[in-house]
Amino acid sequence: MKRLLVPSGAGVGSAIGFLRAPVAYEVVRSLYQRFASFDAAAVNALLAGMAAEASAVVAKGAFGAETKESRIAYMRYVGQGHEISVPLPPRDMTEEDVRTVCALYDAEYTRFYDRPVPGSDVEILSFAVTVATLVEPVEPAATAHPAPAPAPIRRQAVRDTVTGEVADWPVYDRAAMAPGAAVPGPCIVAEAETSTLVGPGWTCAMDSLGYLDLTQESA
Repeated sequence: MKRLLVPSGAGVGSAIGFLRAPVAYEVVRSLYQRFASFDAAAVNALLAGMAAEASAVVAKGAFGAETKESRIAYMRYVGQGHEISVPLPPRDMTEEDVRTVCALYDAEYTRFYDRPVPGSDVEILSFAVTVATLVEPVEPAATAHPAPAPAPIRRQAVRDTVTGEVADWPVYDRAAMAPGAAVPGPCIVAEAETSTLVGPGWTCAMDSLGYLDLTQESA
């Protein structure tokens, strides 16, 4: 590994991820179907009920946010032991949709196993409906222009895990590092929730998102 990123709030990253994650709920139901005798009315009734159940759960935590619905069928050729998930349109299915989904299954099966099985009927064992709030698109990080490095706030004795030697490493306050600032290792970049150790031969720079971008010098 020659490069890694330490995002802001890394020490409580799981909590931040939970707060930023979309509000979502998935409902899975079994309903055996074959394409040769597909009961569109039964499938549409099942999926509509599943969508209503998922939407009701998400509404309690979405606070009016826009949501998106996705549907999946777990399918296999008749007689096989493993299913493949294939997306379905998030609406009532028609006879034309059945042919389209069958073609999608053949394509997905070919992707896994190189070729389809012509003439074999396809069976559906279960369906899944997920309703989730929309996630804002992530913009790429802008280029950070070089900035002065902050002065160390103190020094800390650190034992090198490779050599076993103890040396004083400078400690930098992460909050004092402006975008574009870089400090050479060995050093410690400290913050309220955690500390990042930058080993010898590594450089730590602050990018435009406030992430620590650690890179190792080429040998």
